[in-house]
Amino acid sequence: MGVSIRGGTPLRDEEFRAVIKEIDSPRARYSMAAGIAYSRFLEGLKRGEILGTYCPSCRLVHIPPKIYCPYCFKHLTRWVRASDEGRVVTAVVSYLSATLETLEKPEIIGIIRLDVPGHRFSSYRFPGILHRICGASEDDVKTQRIFDARVKARWLPEDKRTGSINDIECFEVIWG
Repeated sequence: MGVSIRGGTPLRDEEFRAVIKEIDSPRARYSMAAGIAYSRFLEGLKRGEILGTYCPSCRLVHIPPKIYCPYCFKHLTRWVRASDEGRVVTAVVSYLSATLETLEKPEIIGIIRLDVPGHRFSSYRFPGILHRICGASEDDVKTQRIFDARVKARWLPEDKRTGSINDIECFEVIWG
């Protein structure tokens, strides 16, 4: 099967190739600077800390951090440290790696609502992080048992950290 036209009938490969004369897979090389907020966030991860920025106007903590609040557009200068614990908001079972290769063992990926001492948040605006979850099974996701479960970051040893989101190996479920 070739390309599907939204709302229409999928084209067969030969029909697709009859219309498209050239198919190319460009290899784009690029470089990107992390910027002020992400650089400080990544430096914190290397030290075993999860950092965010606080908006006093909206009373929100942004993780990953932002320099400007996306809701009120105020400049953010106050940094806060979040706990490396939280709750699973949602999760999926992934059978593909980030490079789209089939995984031998599926991974559980989820959004973690992080605890930030001294701050409370609504159910839809909260400091969170998308990451791997360990200590849970496919069935825990399918039955929704994983939802709202407590988790704690499992950090790489200090000498192995590089200032990457992968300095957190995964968030381990605290079944209880």
